[in-house]
Amino acid sequence: MAAPAVEGVAVTALRSVLFRVRQAAERAGTQPKRVRVVAVSKTKPVSLIRQIYDAGHRCFGENYVQEFVQKAPQLPEDIEWHFIGHLQSNKVKTLLGGVPNLAFFEGVDNEKIANHLDRAVSSLGRNPLKIFVQVNTSGEPSKSGIDPSGCVRLAEHVKSHCPHLEFSGLMTIGMPDYTSTPENFRTLSKCRVEVCKALGMTEDQCELSMGMSGDFEQAIEMGSTNVRIGSTIFGPRDYSKKQPN
Repeated sequence: MAAPAVEGVAVTALRSVLFRVRQAAERAGTQPKRVRVVAVSKTKPVSLIRQIYDAGHRCFGENYVQEFVQKAPQLPEDIEWHFIGHLQSNKVKTLLGGVPNLAFFEGVDNEKIANHLDRAVSSLGRNPLKIFVQVNTSGEPSKSGIDPSGCVRLAEHVKSHCPHLEFSGLMTIGMPDYTSTPENFRTLSKCRVEVCKALGMTEDQCELSMGMSGDFEQAIEMGSTNVRIGSTIFGPRDYSKKQPN
C-alpha cells in the first residue's frame, strides 16, 4: 500500500493562512467567505502555483507583466487572476491580451490608466474588468496611488467614462516597507464612505483591498474584504529576475 503523499510546505502554509483569515473574520463579525485571499505568486514557479491550485485555491495575484503573461497560459483557465500594482499604459494590451482570465486590476491610480484599460477591454471584446482604485494612504511619494482627496473624482471617472471597467472598490499598499498601520486602514475606510456617498453605492458594493502577509489579520478586523498574501504562503522572494512594469 502506497504511503500517503506528504503535503507541500506552501499548501500547509496556505491552510494556516485560511484558518487565520477565518479567525480574524469571526473577530470582526464578518462571514469568512466575504474575505478573498489572493495568493500573490510573483517570482514563484508555475509548479508551486499548481500545488496551491491543486489544494483547491483559485485566486492568485501577480505584479510583473512579463512574468505574468508567461506563467498564466501554463495554468488552468478557471483561475481568478489579479494584477497588483502600478502599470505603464503601454503595457496594458500586453497584459490584457496575455491574460484573458484577468479578473481584477489592483489598482487604477489615475484617469489615463483607466482610459487605456477601458479601450483595451473594448478592443479585445472581453467581459468588463473589475478594478480597484489605488489610494496612497501613507503619503509616501515612493508609493503609487492617488491622494485620498482625489479618490472620489477618480472613482466617478471610472463609473461615468469607462463603460468596460467595473468599479469594485479601493486598495492600498501602505508604507514603503509594505507594512501598514491602523491609520492607513482607517484612511481607506474613510475614502470608502466618501466614494459610496458620491456614487450612491452601499459599502457592501465597495470592497477594501488592504492587508498583506504582515498585517492581514488586523486589516480584516478593520474591514478588509481582499487580502494579498505572498511570502507567508510561498516563502521568501527571489527578485533577481524582476522586470519593471
